[in-house]
Amino acid sequence: MKKWSFIVVAVLTFALVLAGCGASSDKVSGDKDKLKIVTTFYPMYDFTKNVAGDKASVEMLIDAGTEPHDYEPSAKDIAKIEAADVFVYNSEDMETWVPSVLKSLDSKKLTVIDASKGIQLVEGTEEEEHHDHEEEGHDHDHEEAHHHEHDPHVWLSPVLAQQEVTNIQNGLTKADKTNADTYEKNAANYNDKLKALDGKFKTAFEGAKQRDFVTQHAAFQYLAKEYNLHQVAIAGLSPDQEPSPARLAELQKYVKDNNISTIYFEEVASPKVAETLANETGAKLEVLSPIEGITDKEQKKGMDYIAYMEQNLKALQKTIK
Repeated sequence: MKKWSFIVVAVLTFALVLAGCGASSDKVSGDKDKLKIVTTFYPMYDFTKNVAGDKASVEMLIDAGTEPHDYEPSAKDIAKIEAADVFVYNSEDMETWVPSVLKSLDSKKLTVIDASKGIQLVEGTEEEEHHDHEEEGHDHDHEEAHHHEHDPHVWLSPVLAQQEVTNIQNGLTKADKTNADTYEKNAANYNDKLKALDGKFKTAFEGAKQRDFVTQHAAFQYLAKEYNLHQVAIAGLSPDQEPSPARLAELQKYVKDNNISTIYFEEVASPKVAETLANETGAKLEVLSPIEGITDKEQKKGMDYIAYMEQNLKALQKTIK
């Protein structure tokens, strides 16, 4: 009798364990059913999170403090992309490593979203083109360092950011038709916020007579074009590029002749070139962020793409009057 009692208890215990495993398996399965998204750097992460809402897990490859222009994915990063359902990047002109990585992946289920698809990317700034021509035949290596196919910084225009959000929405819908309505609603809500941001920039610069601003990183061409401003770049599209002595002297004269009171630099790259120009001209230094990385600490304080763009607006108002 005791033997049979032992067997019954054992069977019941095994059944309970199976039931427990089943419950755990359902939970894991539910997580697996949730769309897994990998994005490159912060704006792509923020845009995607706003569109995906609670219907997906969103991860960012490039940590804050890492310059996206210099980033190369590790084997671990590539494995993350391969394991994802969706991969979101800005453009091949920003994330130049994307084409070769995508060719190496063995994943038929991966939906790839080029957030800048359909946006006409422009070539380098006038300052870069002028400088290249000026140095032509004299310093080939220096000229090559300043050559860029296209300017990838489209996210810094609140108008073009809306198009990127819509591209992300379309890609998520393709990957997960079940939640298409949610993605459409979330994208519309976020684009309304971006439209309001656009309105703030338009109002701030309406009727301005001084529309020139000097920045170390030539990242603000799309923003300048949108609001009829003129970006004067110290360096090129890569923030660590340095101008020639002739270019620096030209900029010193420009700043003094035009009473430019503020020189802008970014928080991730070294500000030494901007500092040199500011010291030579008596101008003040101010951060103008390309929003290429926001730390977890800043995010916990409520900082995001829109909050940083509002800070950029306040910073630009010190020059644009």
